[in-house]
Amino acid sequence: MPDALRFFDTRPVRAIAFAANDDLPMDKLRISGGAPLVGEVQVAGAKNAALPILAAALLTGDELVLDNVPQLADVTTMGRLLAGMGARLSREGGSVVARTDAIGAVEAPYELVKTMRASILVLGPLLARCGQARVSLPGGCAIGARPVDQHIKGLRALGAQLAIEHGYIVAEAARLKGAHIVADMVTVTGTENLMMAAALADGETVIENAAREPEVVDLARCLNSMGAHVRGAGTDRIVIDGVERLHGARHRVLPDRIETGTFLVAAAACGGDVRMTGAAPETLDAVLDKLREAGAQVDVGADWIRVRAHGRPKPVSLRTSPHPGFPTDMQAQFMALGSVADGVGRITETIFENRFMHVLELQRLGAQIDIEGNTAIVRGVPKLSGARVMATDLRASASLVIAGLLAEGETIIDRIYHLDRGYDRMERRLAALGAKIERVK
Repeated sequence: MPDALRFFDTRPVRAIAFAANDDLPMDKLRISGGAPLVGEVQVAGAKNAALPILAAALLTGDELVLDNVPQLADVTTMGRLLAGMGARLSREGGSVVARTDAIGAVEAPYELVKTMRASILVLGPLLARCGQARVSLPGGCAIGARPVDQHIKGLRALGAQLAIEHGYIVAEAARLKGAHIVADMVTVTGTENLMMAAALADGETVIENAAREPEVVDLARCLNSMGAHVRGAGTDRIVIDGVERLHGARHRVLPDRIETGTFLVAAAACGGDVRMTGAAPETLDAVLDKLREAGAQVDVGADWIRVRAHGRPKPVSLRTSPHPGFPTDMQAQFMALGSVADGVGRITETIFENRFMHVLELQRLGAQIDIEGNTAIVRGVPKLSGARVMATDLRASASLVIAGLLAEGETIIDRIYHLDRGYDRMERRLAALGAKIERVK
């Protein structure tokens, strides 16, 4: 994985962006399956909370100090993007200090944005603070269409003039004005972008059909600590009273619920006893319910979760939906779990239309999975067999790791740079639990 400290690079943004593409590591994971997982894991900060909060640093010229920031490739990319706009960033351990006294560029170039969809999150802050922005249409995992029309619709309601020119969103506004916005669909990044833009708008903004994810709530907490007036985060109606300016603050990023869930599913699939510390159990109700349904013993404390499991899991059926429903980012991991269940489960994906790309790779390991529209029928088998597979996106990578831990023999996973986007040194942490796993060049 590239050293996360490199995102404090001071080269021109074009040079940084070129390097970001050139430096994709071609590492692989080698796994010898069959070992139970036993031990304790400290949960890292949430990637999907850290990225919008880093973008929020553009809203003030004061110092924003963020604790519990994970060392991930996507955080590296966001840091490079902000540095290209004039932000000064430094990291010490898990803390990042960001300051943008003056924004020298209002462009998010294609070379960086194409690797990470969350780059679109600079659009709202740039428009609110600078009155203009030029942001490339985003990329990221190829898991289906994720249009930015709700971002554009909301910003236009706030008074911005926007156009799509040569693959870029070009936006202008003298000062944004508060508005009543009804989203046509629930969108997490759209809600976050509009919250940040409305924080500096003139008047009250109401966002209806807002995303309710914990990461949205964490962004609201950070914005309020910076002097914003955000109410209702965590519900489908968010109200923002715009202010003239925001000031610096210190904020701790919430624990990563998807990382937590991934390790817990691995524990349930492989058997053993794993305790996640520094967790946020209240963000994982749907996942914990399904783990219990699969036969795992789940114990929960204020900031820890423990899973114990033995033997084959029971089959689980689930349907992804926006929070507080079952998260789409945990669908692939549960499919790996179900591949060795004692029975048949059905997994229905309602968020993204192309999020079953891991099925073909799981089948290479011996999984029996059939696709009918947006539903996967998973017929559990007694065992999987090691093979060479390829990661197709971030969460698919995690499912292949879990399947490799289950499989007899050796599994090689190619293209694990996807994994590094969302998991900090996953192989080392699994090895500490007893997994036979290593990164190879």
